[in-house]
Amino acid sequence: MSINRTLLFALLITVSSCKVNKPVVTNTGKAFIPDGKLWAALWHQRAAEYKALCFQAYNVAKWRLDIALQSNYSKPLAIITDIDETVLDNSPNTVSQGLAGKEYEPEAWYKWTSLASADTIAGAASFFKYAASKPVTIFYISNRDEKERQSTLTNLQKFGLPNADTGHLLLKQNTSGKDARRQEVLKNYEVVLLIGDNLSDFSNIFDKQTEEPRLSATKLVSGNFGNRFIILPNVQYGDWEGALYQYNPQISPKEKEKIFKSSLKGQ
Repeated sequence: MSINRTLLFALLITVSSCKVNKPVVTNTGKAFIPDGKLWAALWHQRAAEYKALCFQAYNVAKWRLDIALQSNYSKPLAIITDIDETVLDNSPNTVSQGLAGKEYEPEAWYKWTSLASADTIAGAASFFKYAASKPVTIFYISNRDEKERQSTLTNLQKFGLPNADTGHLLLKQNTSGKDARRQEVLKNYEVVLLIGDNLSDFSNIFDKQTEEPRLSATKLVSGNFGNRFIILPNVQYGDWEGALYQYNPQISPKEKEKIFKSSLKGQ
């Protein structure tokens, strides 16, 4: 009996010691944002609900395209689509940065896109191939840089995506705003659908707007969503995040954490 008590006492001391010495993980100003992006990327990669939302978006796109094809237009039909998180999945880059305790970094991004190894977003490839069979011309308007052109085309071509050539890939030149590039397409085509994951993929009324103006503009054009505008979910990044801190590129992770937490609505 005394031996058992001695062993039990030793075991309790050991367990107590383990609990005391176990490090406590907290969200420091440095880790808060990358940790949040890891959660977002995990949902993006593993949640069937995320895939379902993407399938839903592209199912609606097909339905709206079929309706548009029944009308007569004076110009040939086109679809304008974003690329990142709309056609191609870049969550592996988010994961790599998050595991390293970092946010977006241009050089890390360029390294990732140079691999041309991004998978497609659920439903994207089949929809664009269907659209091109009608025929409808696809234009890819992306804010990737010019030096990413070849690797971007290689990535799109890997999946046999239509119109994956330099003439149909409109990359960022002098500004991140996409309206000038959309207007170039509209000169010769009737754009029946715009597809993206960020509100600025649809209209310049959203460009660099802060939170309240973005919400007001969304309500103003609400009838377009699910009709001419098809939006994909993306909780990893986007203007929704920049709008919270006034698009300030110099803001520190600790300042971001403070803004994010103060923006949340609790009980």
